[in-house]
Amino acid sequence: MDVMGMTKEEMIQKNVEEFARLQKYMRLSDKESDAYREMKERYKELKVILTTSGVNLTEIDYIKE
Repeated sequence: MDVMGMTKEEMIQKNVEEFARLQKYMRLSDKESDAYREMKERYKELKVILTTSGVNLTEIDYIKE
């Protein structure tokens, strides 16, 4: 377990779920909005976290930005 009391697998699952949820909100938002720009920053962060964790994003990345 890590400092947060979660295993690596639990952390990956949490981040995959957040990534999926965030993409859903992004697809419902206006790409020119401030909210979308903020979501896009988190989207990029999650992509880095998941990629370095060994997650293949090919099937779950619908935004592809």
